[in-house]
Amino acid sequence: MLAEVHARDGYPVNWPERPAEWLSPPSLVASWVVEQGGRIAGHVGLSRSDAGDAAPGLWSARTGTGADRIAVISRLFVAPSARGRGLGATLLTRAASEARERGLHPVLDVVASDTAAAALYERLGWRLLATVEQRWGPDQTVAVRCYAAAP
Repeated sequence: MLAEVHARDGYPVNWPERPAEWLSPPSLVASWVVEQGGRIAGHVGLSRSDAGDAAPGLWSARTGTGADRIAVISRLFVAPSARGRGLGATLLTRAASEARERGLHPVLDVVASDTAAAALYERLGWRLLATVEQRWGPDQTVAVRCYAAAP
């Protein structure tokens, strides 16, 4: 399903050499999938902040919250055939709820060109912190929109 999302939407921007490892990075705290008709239709992860994450640093600077009190919503995607049914919102809400249950404030970032994802986050009350440039490699800089869940 991730390959289908990548082919259709270009997410992830850079296809991972090992997709299973990409879905389960060392910083992962928890993850969830949603199924429809016995098939995985969506995925989301909840991670600790990594050095390359922009949103945690922005939230920390804005609120004085330490990085140990911030969680990153990551790897959120829904199969193209399952869209329009609220699955993305369900997954996002579940991951954000888990973060809060752990005493963590949820943040996320999204490639600035992904306007559908940004619209979802904003519709659900997430606050845009900033749009920043991230270096994803020696020859790649990507604009990302950084969000935080409402306090």
